[in-house]
Amino acid sequence: MTIKVTFPDGAVRDYARGTTGTTVVEGISPSLAKKTVAMKWNGVLSDLADPLGEDGAIEFVFRDSPDGLGLIRHDAAHVLAEAVQELWPTTQVTIGPVIENGFYYDFKRETPFSEDELRLIEKKMAEIVARGAAFTKEVWSRDEAKRVFATRGETFKVELVDAIPADQSIKIYRQGQWFDLCRGPHMRSTRDVGTAFKLTKVAGAYWRGDSRNPVLSRLYGTAFATQKELEDYLTMLEEAEKRDHRKIGRDLDLFHLQEEAQGSVFWHPRGFVIYNQMEAYIRRRLNQSGYVEVKTPQLMNAKFWVASGHWGKYRENMFVVPDEVPNTDEDGPVLKGEGEYMALKPMNCPAHIQIFKQGIKSYRDLPVRMAEFGCCHRNEAHGARHGLMRGRQRTQDDAHIFCRPDQVQQETEAFCNLLDQVYTDMGFTDVSIRLATRPAQRGGTEQMWDFVEKALGDALRATGRDFQVAPGDGAFYGPKLEFHLKDAIGRSWQLGTLQLDALLPERLDAAYIAEDGSRQRPIMLHRAILGSLERFIGMMLESYAGRMPLWLAPVQVVVATIVSEADDYAQKLVARLKAGGIRAELDARNEKINYKVREHSVQKVPMLFVVGKREAEEGTVSVRRLGTEGQKVLPATDAVVQLMAEAVPPDLKPAAA
Repeated sequence: MTIKVTFPDGAVRDYARGTTGTTVVEGISPSLAKKTVAMKWNGVLSDLADPLGEDGAIEFVFRDSPDGLGLIRHDAAHVLAEAVQELWPTTQVTIGPVIENGFYYDFKRETPFSEDELRLIEKKMAEIVARGAAFTKEVWSRDEAKRVFATRGETFKVELVDAIPADQSIKIYRQGQWFDLCRGPHMRSTRDVGTAFKLTKVAGAYWRGDSRNPVLSRLYGTAFATQKELEDYLTMLEEAEKRDHRKIGRDLDLFHLQEEAQGSVFWHPRGFVIYNQMEAYIRRRLNQSGYVEVKTPQLMNAKFWVASGHWGKYRENMFVVPDEVPNTDEDGPVLKGEGEYMALKPMNCPAHIQIFKQGIKSYRDLPVRMAEFGCCHRNEAHGARHGLMRGRQRTQDDAHIFCRPDQVQQETEAFCNLLDQVYTDMGFTDVSIRLATRPAQRGGTEQMWDFVEKALGDALRATGRDFQVAPGDGAFYGPKLEFHLKDAIGRSWQLGTLQLDALLPERLDAAYIAEDGSRQRPIMLHRAILGSLERFIGMMLESYAGRMPLWLAPVQVVVATIVSEADDYAQKLVARLKAGGIRAELDARNEKINYKVREHSVQKVPMLFVVGKREAEEGTVSVRRLGTEGQKVLPATDAVVQLMAEAVPPDLKPAAA
């Protein structure tokens, strides 16, 4: 019995049913077989040793490909787990997924790992890689798997077996004598992992992310196809550590965080200048793009999130308070109604629907583009919080577009164009897009998901933009576009989103009157460009290493005196700059000018106007720019006019002729 195998070049060959991918590639070329580590069979990443049971298309996966990199990291996690159990046999292994830029594995161990033990584990991993044990797949019965893992004291693995759906097989992968529960696929052997790996840190984690569960010890690592790629990545990590926005925030006196307000930011005057400039900029862009701005309550009855479905999915991440009324007896206040609660809003969408529902909307009124700088609260776990990047309080540049189905394409393209403009204005031009599709846990019908995924995919394709599909990463109410930008040191940040939603308008009863007089549900586009003001500012501080673009700099220029005879001239110059809208400060301290220059350079002040006795007499200034050598003497009027022109926000600059 034969099957037909189609190759990437369109060629079709006959093979015996059950032929493995290994046999196919070895029959084509020894050199091709040498660099192939896995295959895609009918588009699904698979073990090269899998038998081919039906007609299909094959694609060979090389170690230095994107799919190959994921497999390297997946297999490295298995090698890590084996190394740990060889060194400490009583340690239980739990889960070890691939993550962005690497992998981790969680372990149950009496004594948490120390940083000093990482090098010992790496040495053992290198030994396992050198053995070159083949990855082999076995399918066990559910009872057998539970019995074997229970006998070995692997209680977490027993729980994982129970969690596998009944219609899925129990796959076990061996590498020599060691084995693990795994969905696969894997490369050919541990040798394919290579030597370009490194364990990066130790952390704690709750089993399955639930604080009620046991605490595990998590080991993070990374791996690459080549040593150079690993070294480049580690260099980037070192640079990122120097650029940590929390350190920059302290050094430049922009903001601080403290335990008494966990996960919320204390903005200092200079930091709040950046915040306000960013908000004003994005507000102007929204006004130019036909958005209306609203403001909704931070505290609302929990029924809105129950109806929307957020309550069932995000309840543990919401701040909830009882809706109490005074009580005349000594027992204190009581709930207003049975089980009634108020909640600080974790997102703005249910509130925006309440505004949309006020009054009757016609099909002619759509689209409605409703924006809000909404202050939202989410109960992020202690271990997940990270300065401005992930806090409990955040201000989202949030908006919701209510439109007809026939308007989805034009609104998607308009949003993509707006996002491109904003990112370009901020200095970021390397942006990629992912289309995230239906997750395992979701609301709505399959027919609804078929419709919204096709609508969003078609709309994105119509813009002509390239994108990748991220299966299963959508929101519970709809698919989404994720916009990832790269910063100055090559890191990728997921910031902007566009989510297409037909579910919440149904659940919260939003409607408009169609042309035929019928009552129809609008499509709701959830969208953000910055994500949150806090996170975007944190990302910019790190990307620019604190040296913000001139229009965003808290202090745009310092007028520094060389001698006291220039003080009056300097004061008048500062007043003139401020009158022109420039954020200027005077430095007339009795210090040497070189000291002043160094100090303001450390503070990332973009421009220095240095004045002495000669400048005061001639009406000039010596202009020094941050990051450049030397200075340029200009008439004071010219220097002020030039600075005012440079400091204009990008959206207010006159269009090029």
